[in-house]
Amino acid sequence: MAAPSAPRWKALAVLVFGACVIGLSPILVRLTDTGPAAAGVWRLGFALPFLALMAGRASAGAGGGVGLPSRLALIAGLMFALDMGFWHYGIRYTSVTNATVLSNLTPVVVTAFAWIFLRQRPRKTFLLAVAVAVAGAWMMALEKGGGPGVNPPLGNALSVLTALWYALYMIAMGEGRKRESASRLMFWSGAVGLPMMLIAALALGEPILPGSAGGWAACVGLGLMHVAGQGSIAWAMGRLPTPTASVVVLVQPVVAAWLGWVLFAEPIGHMQALGAAIALGGVVLAQWASRPKNDPSPEV
Repeated sequence: MAAPSAPRWKALAVLVFGACVIGLSPILVRLTDTGPAAAGVWRLGFALPFLALMAGRASAGAGGGVGLPSRLALIAGLMFALDMGFWHYGIRYTSVTNATVLSNLTPVVVTAFAWIFLRQRPRKTFLLAVAVAVAGAWMMALEKGGGPGVNPPLGNALSVLTALWYALYMIAMGEGRKRESASRLMFWSGAVGLPMMLIAALALGEPILPGSAGGWAACVGLGLMHVAGQGSIAWAMGRLPTPTASVVVLVQPVVAAWLGWVLFAEPIGHMQALGAAIALGGVVLAQWASRPKNDPSPEV
């Protein structure tokens, strides 16, 4: 269950760890030998048994089992499925630059939503941090370049909606963590998202089964990555403000760029390196600006 009394540094460390693990996602999806939505099916399918076990242990004192899904868990599952589907196809239809920049507008959406609907007015320094972090992500994407895509207007729209879906997912998870465990929320959101991803994969005529042993290994890796990465993010969201978590998660494109360089020899240009540094600077500034007012320690 959510425990706001847990040390802030611990929650931040777990959140950063989770974001770094999720940075593996683009690499593993590339290796699955399946369609984009089908990769999401295997990601959730291999994760669910582990999440069920974890949820059962977390609720052992209340009779065990995963229980029944809450409304917030159902919303989180719907939003996460939409996020994965729209993100993968946004990349297919527009340029890498546009897809990366537009989908990384999640912190802007989360901050605006929390401000307007949850009455969580951000500090001016936090708004600056959001702008800095998003600008860094934009600079990283600009360096990648790439072609304009086969249908830029459609791809751009899908990428903008990706930011909206992931923002709503994070808000649902943040609110849900006030009432229930991260593992139960993760289980039910995955149980909702999996059939949706399967229907999408079948409707779009995607290859469902991996075509090689390496593809199967990548699918299993996606499941483990989901449990460790997304699970860590969900756990930390019970202890940190949702707008702060949405900015910290922007370390994902930095990790993805580094892994692309290490595993596939994809060059990192000067603009991309500078953008990564700026994005990380924005992340640090965001968590510093969002620390409790009665906490005098300069947490970084």
